[in-house]
Amino acid sequence: MKIGDLEKQSGISAYTLRYYEKEGLLMPSKRGENNYRHYSQDDLITAKFIKRSKACGFSLSETASLLAIKTDKSQHVCAEAKSITHSKIQEIEEQIQRLQHMQETLIQLEKYCCGGQESAEFCSIISALEQDQIIEKGE
Repeated sequence: MKIGDLEKQSGISAYTLRYYEKEGLLMPSKRGENNYRHYSQDDLITAKFIKRSKACGFSLSETASLLAIKTDKSQHVCAEAKSITHSKIQEIEEQIQRLQHMQETLIQLEKYCCGGQESAEFCSIISALEQDQIIEKGE
């Protein structure tokens, strides 16, 4: 199948498929005399694997590691995939904590602002940001 067919069947744009090829995640099975990419059913399976990995939040590097495991399962152990997944879970938990802290800070900023039509000269949000009154995580 050509790249347009792979695009339709995988739901991944041709641009992104070319990017994945450039990054070494997806290689066309062969190229025609006209240099067109030709993909196989296995390439479609790989493209969908990449898409699902990205949907789970895995980076391209993590996806490449998972693909390496997928490609040569007999040379890898399940613990490798679990370790990558566990690291991603920890990363997401840290992101959630940072976002919750940001939300709490923004709620406090919003709470003390009148939100009126007065001049912003006395805006508590601007004032807090100017005077470094924002409490950063760890303080």
